Amino acid sequence: MSNRTWMFVDLFIPFITIAIAELGDKTQLSVLLLSTRTKEHFKLLIGVMSAFLIVDGFAILLGAWITEVVPASILKIISGGIFLLFGIITLRDLDGDEGDGRKFDESPFLSGFLVIFLAEWGDKTQIASAVFATQYNPWLVLGGTMLALFILSISAIYLGRFILGYINRRTITLAAGLIFMAMGIVLLLL
Repeated sequence: MSNRTWMFVDLFIPFITIAIAELGDKTQLSVLLLSTRTKEHFKLLIGVMSAFLIVDGFAILLGAWITEVVPASILKIISGGIFLLFGIITLRDLDGDEGDGRKFDESPFLSGFLVIFLAEWGDKTQIASAVFATQYNPWLVLGGTMLALFILSISAIYLGRFILGYINRRTITLAAGLIFMAMGIVLLLL
């Protein structure tokens, strides 16, 4: 095969695999839920993509090192706790004024960054990225991974904006809080 064909494979295989694996994953559901809580979608996207770049970039550069240093069970407990905390804070907003619905999300960038940063450690796509980097050009793996995550995150944010136009904020807040809490409980129990 030509060098150009290998480059395409090095980019395409991680792109397709990560896109399929992340479709409907907890992190994409989190992005969708966060997008219903803010009007600053670009800041949310930058926060989400920054976290993906750090977590998946780290995995690609250092393989699965973090899961050897910090046990996966500890990472799951931390992630589960963060999801429960986000759920509790979101549900507390039900009793507050609805205003623009952003009491909890004073910084969409920070909210998106923290949710993704803490949830992605030890995730199947992070591990897959690390494995791909051992077989393919790491820079092309990073490019394919980030492209897949970018497309899925944009889709989740767009869907969140669409939902916000048709469902009242109180219903969305209740659903978001309960879903965040359910994801936290699942992470803590598995």
